[in-house]
Amino acid sequence: MPFYLSPMHYLQSVKNLFLYYKTLGEKAMDQLEPEQLNFQFNEDSNSIGTIVKHLSGNMISRWTDFMTTDGEKTNRNRDQEFENDLVTKGQIMDRWNEGWAVLFNALDSLHEADLDLIVYIRNEGQTVMEAINRQLAHYPYHVGQIIFGAKAIKSSPWSSLTIPRNQSTSYNSDKFAKEKAVRNFTEGEIEKLNK
Repeated sequence: MPFYLSPMHYLQSVKNLFLYYKTLGEKAMDQLEPEQLNFQFNEDSNSIGTIVKHLSGNMISRWTDFMTTDGEKTNRNRDQEFENDLVTKGQIMDRWNEGWAVLFNALDSLHEADLDLIVYIRNEGQTVMEAINRQLAHYPYHVGQIIFGAKAIKSSPWSSLTIPRNQSTSYNSDKFAKEKAVRNFTEGEIEKLNK
């Protein structure tokens, strides 16, 4: 029997996905020494700290007064987000958490009827659902950069954030041993990451 995804189920699903990618980014950064967060491979690459700064700037701009103002705020200085000037891990994590808090507060304020309403980013109208999907593609892209950079920078063994190498068979066996059910794949994954 087909399963109908309700608008409220959609909103919970995207919150779960955003939380999952937030947690992946944090667990990658946790594996580095504080000074490694500002390492740049070359002058055209961004440090993890700079990526965090950009993500946070985007989140604050897009999700502050999300329903009533353009997502590209006039006070946002996007170019400045790419200056590598967050010095300490505390500054980086504060900026990280600031952006995510604005995102989750905005998502928590949404109602089912809001999903078809029009919001604007740089004067381009899109439904609330499209705007959410846009950011759900953007933020994991940058979290992937954080993970890739962290794995390349780390000098000691990497603790896998997803299915460890050579453990796919075991992972799949565990999944298929459970009854078929409708659930978000993040339900058990976030708990595993936080162990």
